[in-house]
Amino acid sequence: MPPTLASLVHHSALKLTVRAGADRLDVPVRWAHVSELADPVPYMEGGELLLITALKLDAEDPEAMRRYVKRLVKAGVVGLGFAIGVNYDEIPAALVEAAEEEGLPLLEVPRRTPFLAISKAVSAAIAADQYRAVTAGFAAQRELTKQALNAGPEGLLSALAAQVDGWAALYDASGAVVATAPEWAGRRAARLTTDVERLRERPAPASAVVGGPETEDRVELHSIGTSRRPRAALAVGTAAPLGTAERYAVHSAIALLTLTTERSRSLHAAEQRIGAAVLRMLLAGQPDHARAVAGDLYGGLLDAPFRMIVAESGSASAARAHAEGHARVRPAASAGGGAPAATGAGGDPLAALAEVVEAAAARSGEAVLVVPDGERLVVLAADGGAAVTACTEHAAALEAARAQAVREQRAADEDELVVGLSAPAGPIAAAAGYKQAEQALSVARRRGRVLVEHEQLASGSVLPLLADDAVRAFADGLLRALYEHDATGRGDLVASLRAWLSRHGQWDAAAADLGVHRHTLRYRMRRVEEILGRSLDDPDVRMELWLALKATATEQP
Repeated sequence: MPPTLASLVHHSALKLTVRAGADRLDVPVRWAHVSELADPVPYMEGGELLLITALKLDAEDPEAMRRYVKRLVKAGVVGLGFAIGVNYDEIPAALVEAAEEEGLPLLEVPRRTPFLAISKAVSAAIAADQYRAVTAGFAAQRELTKQALNAGPEGLLSALAAQVDGWAALYDASGAVVATAPEWAGRRAARLTTDVERLRERPAPASAVVGGPETEDRVELHSIGTSRRPRAALAVGTAAPLGTAERYAVHSAIALLTLTTERSRSLHAAEQRIGAAVLRMLLAGQPDHARAVAGDLYGGLLDAPFRMIVAESGSASAARAHAEGHARVRPAASAGGGAPAATGAGGDPLAALAEVVEAAAARSGEAVLVVPDGERLVVLAADGGAAVTACTEHAAALEAARAQAVREQRAADEDELVVGLSAPAGPIAAAAGYKQAEQALSVARRRGRVLVEHEQLASGSVLPLLADDAVRAFADGLLRALYEHDATGRGDLVASLRAWLSRHGQWDAAAADLGVHRHTLRYRMRRVEEILGRSLDDPDVRMELWLALKATATEQP
């Protein structure tokens, strides 16, 4: 404990006597300062015991003393020491009454007690308090280190909560609560998720102080990790601001957790290299070798159906679409400003997705294989597991943010995410699952979607796949001559061809739909063959014409 006025009064060598403010002696004293100025306030910082002899004060003037004491109290002076036997034989009544009115402790200093003795006593008490704090801090550091080695982060949090007489919580890279101590602090920590997310957007190291919804406690948030993106966050809740010893304990916990996360990052990199080898073996049709390499790390993942996830950033996907000759459909947005939806992880959508699926898998205790592959991210996750669910929810949130940007006429994020998700597969069919994920990714790229599942392609219609500029260009070229013929008013060949194909070549039914004689329809179909130079007896020709009509159904001739 720092020195207080009470401890100075009880100091046997000082012989101090309380003349006013006896009920406020428990206030801490930051320093003892001597000043004979009529107005020492400009030189005060707050928390001082001011020592005077009233050399330049009219200490018997009640009004002057009231003004003097008011200024001292307003400046944060915690006590006033008056030396008797120098300029006054006793403390003037005017000063005593003014101190009583303002509640300022007034101490009588006897002639035989020099101010230097009081200053030394305060200095020694402060030094002793600091020594106790440092000693306690080192003891806390030893205990925290012991718990971190023996019981991991959970043990460290328990020790930290005991040291600060409060609670502590650890958050992962996604902002989710990983562990708390004591257990009752789980709900309290969960309410700080938004504050943790804001902290993660700031470069590490970062910290913040937040209050509870009803100022129930004081919470300090600290980022964990040495890289620009925090690997985790620590929350410490206490009823009052931390003291020196408690501050040592918190800083020790941050250092230990940083070492733990950096070690985890190195292990994660090694695991990722093993995962890449396992993935290569699976795609090469070597499931037995892949299982042997996976061992206990990923072995459980290969014992049940899994999903393949292939993801690209929007920029890489657009470049790939251009190289393949496809146009990528994008939702309309104004050229005006506006903040796009955040992708997290420093603006890297693939890193954000990796964080999401890995955090979900860690919380549920399931294995997940995440492999960066150039401009792609490949994920192998348990079918129906938390990682797949987190991926689809993340994609849905990005879709919703994009729709909101369109409604508000804000510019969309150019580096958004594109994801393809395979159907459930096993180790033997891993290559097929990867191909399915690639196909779904290609469709998502063309449709301007964040995520497409391969199962959606199998259960849906082929017609949405025609929403592609290359397909429309082919259809336009194939049907252009017919449209030009109809534009001259010499017949309605396009409508006749559509009716005939929709009726599977049944002349009477198609003619009835058109309201013409079947011989007229036969003549028109011969004209179609002459203009196109193709035979309608060829099923491939009929298929191409039908798809071309569907692709240009909304186009104007």
